[in-house]
Amino acid sequence: MTSVQERLLFVVSPPRSGSTLLQRMIGSHSEVFTHPEPHLITPMAYLGFYDTVDKAPFDHINSAEAIRLFVSSLPRGEEDYLDALRAYADTMYGRMLEPSGKRYFMDKTPAYALVLPFLTKLYPHAKYVVLTRHPLAIFSSFANSFFDGDWARAHEFNPLVERYVPAIAKMLRERPVPLVHVKYETLVEAPEAQMERVFAYMDVENEPEAVNYGERFQSKKGPGDPITVSQHSRPVTDSLHKWAAELAKDTKKRALAERMIERVSDEDLETWGWPRARVFDAVREVESGGVSGVEAPKPVVNAYTIQRKVMLALKKDIHQRPHGALVKRIRYYCDVLLRE
Repeated sequence: MTSVQERLLFVVSPPRSGSTLLQRMIGSHSEVFTHPEPHLITPMAYLGFYDTVDKAPFDHINSAEAIRLFVSSLPRGEEDYLDALRAYADTMYGRMLEPSGKRYFMDKTPAYALVLPFLTKLYPHAKYVVLTRHPLAIFSSFANSFFDGDWARAHEFNPLVERYVPAIAKMLRERPVPLVHVKYETLVEAPEAQMERVFAYMDVENEPEAVNYGERFQSKKGPGDPITVSQHSRPVTDSLHKWAAELAKDTKKRALAERMIERVSDEDLETWGWPRARVFDAVREVESGGVSGVEAPKPVVNAYTIQRKVMLALKKDIHQRPHGALVKRIRYYCDVLLRE
């Protein structure tokens, strides 16, 4: 009988790397079921045995010490602990997948890229599709989708390049599990060929029509996917060089981009597919006129980004601004009303 983990497919990628596009194409296959980013794995990775949270509403330091002592007394130690965690995740994944009648459950949660050693220990026999994209294209998409194109603020909030590139590059080099590596740039230029590779790795029949995800893909919209590729019905190459046009026109962004790349090792950049010597090639081509008709990306405007903009504006210096005191007072009354 096939185990749950043999029916799991994880898409490993940074945020804003094109993973939603890939999810829609894989999810358009008749043997694949998916659901908005479930985030099942990350909380388990921080229970204290492998890693701990920085802050928790309980004594997480004592909890970590206690769980390590407990696990050390189990007959099989860490293996018993992994069995217990796997039983929980198997139940959640399995019971979500079973009613669909499909072969695979696909989990696309970008945060998993930061806990890959744990994930691959937990599910060594699952399938893994690793998606990479030019690191500065990823950051450009992140900054323009969520921070109105403000690279400095986006970087202060989350240094995506420095966090995700090393973590995923290590997986690509060490190959702790079998995987298939897909490059975003190749995916949008030759989607049928790339999806044929992915489906062959998954050992399912090739369905070339899956690239037309607009006609086939069906899934609930979740909080982790507010900026989607729904304006297209199949892959397009429009956004390949927008990030380069953005840096060519803004010296401050270019300087920050150079600092970000400096913090990533040569080995990681090489593994990622963009050696240090080539990282800024597209910018130089735009500056020299070698690439024409490319416009810098425009900040995304929709209900989610407007809501986020309002929230970020309200949060800024909240403890020193008048509305901060009001929010604290409202919170106090809510705590009183909701207290058991």
